[in-house]
Amino acid sequence: MKKILLIVLVLSLTFSLLACSNDSTSVNNEQQISQDKLVIGVIPAQNQGKMKAAMDKLGRYLSNKLNMNVEVNVYSDYNGVVEAMNYGKVDLAYFGPLTYVIAHEKSNAEAIVTMLINGEPYYYSYIIVPNDSPYNSIEDLIKDVKNVEFAFGDPNSTSGSLIPSIKFKELGVFRSEIDYDFKNVVYTGSHDATAKAIENKKMDAGAIDSAIFEIMKKNNVIDASKFKVIWKSNKLFQYPWAVKNGFPVELKEKLIQAFLEIKDQEILDVFGADGFTRANDKDYEPIRKAAKEAGRI
Repeated sequence: MKKILLIVLVLSLTFSLLACSNDSTSVNNEQQISQDKLVIGVIPAQNQGKMKAAMDKLGRYLSNKLNMNVEVNVYSDYNGVVEAMNYGKVDLAYFGPLTYVIAHEKSNAEAIVTMLINGEPYYYSYIIVPNDSPYNSIEDLIKDVKNVEFAFGDPNSTSGSLIPSIKFKELGVFRSEIDYDFKNVVYTGSHDATAKAIENKKMDAGAIDSAIFEIMKKNNVIDASKFKVIWKSNKLFQYPWAVKNGFPVELKEKLIQAFLEIKDQEILDVFGADGFTRANDKDYEPIRKAAKEAGRI
């Protein structure tokens, strides 16, 4: 009888300790989510130095609006932001549409806002060539594909890689990063690097984000007269800002409102935007479908 009572006592203490441990874990998780510091991860859509300066200003704006410390990290490649979100190193991330659907798949990231350009949350994938190029259409390019050196952006870029590669697959000249009919294919890592490669005639053609291309022309980062657009994709839903899984609902709403109230032209200009609007996961379903077709998720 004493042995039975002893066993019951030991089991009771064990379950009590486990319960306390679970309660402690819940509290720690809540403290982690409700921290006073917001960590932001950003893809290198443009030159990292310029992105960092603009993001730092956005960070200060959000810090004032949310009354909390904000840390902004511009990553060296698109996948770095996905992994940072996956491992809980960032609370909020600026993704490309493809990197967002990958992050949603891997860690249940949630899109909350996106940009408005000319009043719409859309952009395009462009194929650009030097202005004096003999290619005036994608058909011209394909006819001479064996002599074409083509520049994609980051491998995880929607407009700089996914969408144009799907188009080239449909046309039968591209199968993978190492299997294609082009003379050569390179991945520049960013849209501005692609634009510079075309401007300086280092490459014959390249894929680029339409909004970033227009920003670069507007700010005289590139000479607009040195380019022509020979292909334009269907509409793509703009780059999302997404929060990590379990992000506090009240703080999320404050964050959305802070973005909707941005009027600072310097912040808007880095995105080529005239404002922000709400976004949700369903907005990226076409990109998700394309990513699945391409075997990316």
